[in-house]
Amino acid sequence: MSILRRITTIFRAHANDALDRAEDPRRIMDYSYERQLAVLEEVRRGVADVAANRQRLALQVRELEDSSRILQRQAERAVADGRDDAARAALGRKVVLETELRTLSARHAQVTAEEERLAGGLMKLQLKVESFRTRKESIKASYSAAEAQVRISAALSDLSSEMSDVGHAVRRAEDETARMQAHAGAMEELMTAGAFEFSPADPVQRELDRLAAETDVERELARLKHLPLDGRRGA
Repeated sequence: MSILRRITTIFRAHANDALDRAEDPRRIMDYSYERQLAVLEEVRRGVADVAANRQRLALQVRELEDSSRILQRQAERAVADGRDDAARAALGRKVVLETELRTLSARHAQVTAEEERLAGGLMKLQLKVESFRTRKESIKASYSAAEAQVRISAALSDLSSEMSDVGHAVRRAEDETARMQAHAGAMEELMTAGAFEFSPADPVQRELDRLAAETDVERELARLKHLPLDGRRGA
């Protein structure tokens, strides 16, 4: 592996470590969604409390209305019986109840309007939270896919670098194998041609050749000695 490739590999390893240590946006979005759910639950409880208060006011209004009607009937019966004092007492209590009734009715209307406003806000908040949840899941899926792509690309890059080194080694092995095969082929051809038989350069062979040459000389000399004189002159 070259120095540049080693530096690149080290840098990529540090970058991956830094990425792993970095704040994961998916966790941030999940935490934000949990906080939104908590706020949504608080708003729900607030709307429920306002609704309960409205119901209590409505019950009080009905009770005052019932009491006012009862006092009205009492005053009417007292007048019919000629009991004006009793009628005045009943009507006086009715006036007080009607004052309280108007106050409670106004409060009930305010609470009802507040409940409607909070209910509308709750509905909008629910839609926003649901929209955020959908967007959050989409972003998380995209982030996970991108993260996987980055890691796959890094792995493929590392594999490509390794395969490049392996390719160099394979080519060197192929070249060495071809060289050895060529050498073996040349040796085989030389052996077939007898190039590895004993040559005159061999000391033993040289001695054998010398003795053979001397033997040939002596044999030729003896032959010449046995020839007639005319034959020797002709030679």
